[in-house]
Amino acid sequence: MEGAPQKNGNDKILLAYSGGLDTSVAIHWLKEKHGCEVVTVTVDVGQSDDLKDAMRRAKSIGASRAWVIDAKKEFVEDYVLPALKANSLYEGNYPLGTAIARPLMVKKLVEMAKRLDAKTIAHGCTGKGNDQVRFEVSIMALAPEMDILAPTRDWKMTREEEIDYAKQFNIPIPVSVDKPYSIDESIWGRAIECGVLEDAWVEPPEDIFEWTKGIDKSPDTPEYVEIGFVQGKPVSLNGTQMTLLDLIEKVNEIAGNHGVGRIDHIENRLVGIKSREVYEAPAAIVLIKAHQDLESLVMAKDLLHYKKMVEQHYADLVYNGLWFSPLKEALDAFIEKTQEFVTGTVKLKLFKGSAVIVGRESPYSLYSTSLSTYAKGDEFDHSAAKGFIYVWGLPLKVGSIVKNGANGSGVANGSAVNEESVSTSK
Repeated sequence: MEGAPQKNGNDKILLAYSGGLDTSVAIHWLKEKHGCEVVTVTVDVGQSDDLKDAMRRAKSIGASRAWVIDAKKEFVEDYVLPALKANSLYEGNYPLGTAIARPLMVKKLVEMAKRLDAKTIAHGCTGKGNDQVRFEVSIMALAPEMDILAPTRDWKMTREEEIDYAKQFNIPIPVSVDKPYSIDESIWGRAIECGVLEDAWVEPPEDIFEWTKGIDKSPDTPEYVEIGFVQGKPVSLNGTQMTLLDLIEKVNEIAGNHGVGRIDHIENRLVGIKSREVYEAPAAIVLIKAHQDLESLVMAKDLLHYKKMVEQHYADLVYNGLWFSPLKEALDAFIEKTQEFVTGTVKLKLFKGSAVIVGRESPYSLYSTSLSTYAKGDEFDHSAAKGFIYVWGLPLKVGSIVKNGANGSGVANGSAVNEESVSTSK
């Protein structure tokens, strides 16, 4: 944290290392400022970077040791899946790819810090981003005794000055002044910031996208996919059983090929500012949409509607860095209970940037053709509708009669409710 005490040469700083500009510069800066050992930890949550190369670069910059932890399976099973069951979309758009990766990264950092007897964890988050909150709140939840350093927040360099600093000290970095994008990836999504994207009017340049094809380059023929679920968990693609990790990777590939999963929206950050955010999340968009549709088929109306309210609160909690909070834990228990009958298959049509639900089936379906049809075989009791409407609308009718009477306008002729049956206290 800002104002953290100066470290001495015997201290170890564990740095969450992404291989990007901020954390690469941070290795050199931390050694220069604190004069102590810097150990980097990179947590693999499905990013497409060459993490072994990132590890080599960390050592070349000055890290005493560099670790890469493969956490992809744990990420999809323990972080992505709960978020998917909650249909987590912050402000209705963002599937929280970065937000749900941070608590897992912190968990692994804390485990490694205790293993190496390090008393300080550093991260590369900026002073006006959400990730600084997610990292530090999660560290406080899991290791309240740990010191925290945020060099990118403390050094107050602009992005251009960081690039110049890197050049000055021969620090290898994956950005340039011409392409200064800040990119974060997990298997659940890809986030792109900075550069021309900071102008909310400018269309994102095509070269920033890596997971999704532009509409003009996507296939001219639609493709159908069928996602099978068991108790809310995706378990099959087009009838083939798959692990969740493999299924997400495959759907990312298929949906991205059809241009599905691009998100460009104005987001309300936790730190109080609005930011223009661009994401690629093909699998997240397809799987959340399919999961929502299956829920609408098997859930009773009151449960479905109530869960939608919980989902918004859940997404806010995750976005705001409160993954390890008691409320989040309690909401997980509620959501898990709702998934008891979310089993079945959903069919989607992928074409030119759209993913449209075109079919669904479940052994627990509450949809009845004999009740919904207007054709022969209709079993709905139409005669019951009149009485239902009378009872349903009676409070409004009585209220209107009383209101009109109180206003001195009298009661309309032909009212089905006798005037004498409506009394008011005097």
